[in-house]
Amino acid sequence: QVQLVESGGGLVQAGGPLRLPCAAPGRTSSYYNMGWFRQAPGKEREFVAAISWRGGSTIYADSVKGRFTISRDNAKNTGYLQMNSLNPEDTAVYYCSCGRTSPPSLSSYGYDYWGQGIQVTVSS
Repeated sequence: QVQLVESGGGLVQAGGPLRLPCAAPGRTSSYYNMGWFRQAPGKEREFVAAISWRGGSTIYADSVKGRFTISRDNAKNTGYLQMNSLNPEDTAVYYCSCGRTSPPSLSSYGYDYWGQGIQVTVSS
């Protein structure tokens, strides 16, 4: 069992940055790929980004490519989603997740453990 805890969410103005850490306290998540998904009100959960367990491979949704960066620090059991140039369409609850598919999955079915989610609101 891997517990994931997101933080860093909140309200930000359009064009601004925000960084979301995802920590796995008490249990190593080093051998798991990490994925970030988001769900806006009335919409299905969608893939945002993923990173392989060694950090050598990253995948992004087209909607965030060039604005978001996923990274991880396995020594700290923590992953990160750096979000730049945010716009109101990025408003959603963001979830981090861990899975062991190879390569990292773009589908939520490829992930075994999930955080509780954290709200990100971008004002125009």
